[in-house]
Amino acid sequence: MSPTPEVYRSLLRLSAPVVVVQVGMMAMGVVDTLMVGRVSAADLGAVALGNLYWFSTVIFGQGTLFALDPLVSQAVGADDEPGVARSVQRGLLLALVFGAVAVILLALAEPVLRALDQPPDVVPIAAGYCRAAMGGTLPFLGFVVFRQALQAAGVLRPIVVTVLAANVLNAALNWVLVFGHAGAPALGAVGTGWASSASRWVMLIGVVGLAWPQVGPWLRRRPEAFRPAPVLRMVRLGLPVGLHMGAEYGAFAITGLLMGTLGTIAVASHQITLNLAALTFMVPLGVSQATAVLVGRAVGRGDPDGARRAARAGLTVGTGFMVVSAGLFLAVPDLLARAYTDEPGVLALAVRLIPIAGVFQIVDGLQVVAAGTLRGVGDTTVPMFAGLLGFYAVGLPIGFALSRTEGAAGAPGLWWGLAVGLGAVAAFLLLRVWIRFRGALERLEIDEVAPSVG
Repeated sequence: MSPTPEVYRSLLRLSAPVVVVQVGMMAMGVVDTLMVGRVSAADLGAVALGNLYWFSTVIFGQGTLFALDPLVSQAVGADDEPGVARSVQRGLLLALVFGAVAVILLALAEPVLRALDQPPDVVPIAAGYCRAAMGGTLPFLGFVVFRQALQAAGVLRPIVVTVLAANVLNAALNWVLVFGHAGAPALGAVGTGWASSASRWVMLIGVVGLAWPQVGPWLRRRPEAFRPAPVLRMVRLGLPVGLHMGAEYGAFAITGLLMGTLGTIAVASHQITLNLAALTFMVPLGVSQATAVLVGRAVGRGDPDGARRAARAGLTVGTGFMVVSAGLFLAVPDLLARAYTDEPGVLALAVRLIPIAGVFQIVDGLQVVAAGTLRGVGDTTVPMFAGLLGFYAVGLPIGFALSRTEGAAGAPGLWWGLAVGLGAVAAFLLLRVWIRFRGALERLEIDEVAPSVG
């Protein structure tokens, strides 16, 4: 059945602030890149590698914590406040575990990047960035827990205000630490790592403080929340989400590492293109999270038809935005690239890569909203396999084969591989949505079995 105007209004009311949050978080990376791009190509490449490595250490934990989307949204739909609290406390426990693992991996950044044959002039700076960003890892994952829970509960203002404040702080600290203003040393790329860590602490403390009326009851002691069996069920639910997100990010990370073998110019141009693509991707990612929440609430309150309408609305809105952004990438790549750099070599290659990124914008929007739609009903395993097959059996082999030309000339081939991989993932997930939403929809319950509602 077709979504009603009210469904679209509900989606837009929820997704608009979620998109602001996603864009705000991405904007921190854009500011880092814009400022460091004025220092040197080596520093710009270091932010590319360092940020890539940092996210590779947290993406799995972040994705696993997205199990909160169906658990909390369905509990909200069922008016099950104790269920919300148990899920939040379990999420914080998992955030602590994943954060500790990430910190250990960040400490090993320099030898790992050297072993991966990254540019010698970039590796020490990138490792310094990772060490500086290390202190923001645990607060980032803690923020993810509260963000997902508050989004599912429809409490969005504290998240928006906190992320906007963190952006202001990040920009100010970048100005001070990257260029050495206000008596501080000029740290270049490493300064962006320190700025990011401070901003992530502000995000965690700010969201808890501003949302304390909602968060406080969730944090009251509930010993049953930490029983091993439900925690493990939550891990099993979130694990495929983490693997799916890790597979996608890993494909981009491997592409970045392969780009590193093509030289500093290729790495810097790749970072500019990736920044632009990731920034526009934040909009369908926000729509995806909003769709997961609306689908989950509908399932929780016993309204499977409402879940189906929310799914269709999300796919329509997410794809529509990416059609517009694809047109922008294809029409004015030079204008977009010049916002980041004026170095001729980097600029020339970025202008070639940006239109390719425009091609996969549409399928990128489709696949992320489809994944969110499925997550709303707790369907996480099939999207994981779709990501693994689409990227690693299709996209990366094609990209690698197309990129085997001399120097930076091979960079477009890697991006064409990403485009094909995203198309394959989108096709798999849309088929799964069609199959899954034709059947019965059940509320997830990791403490006890819930009845079918559709």
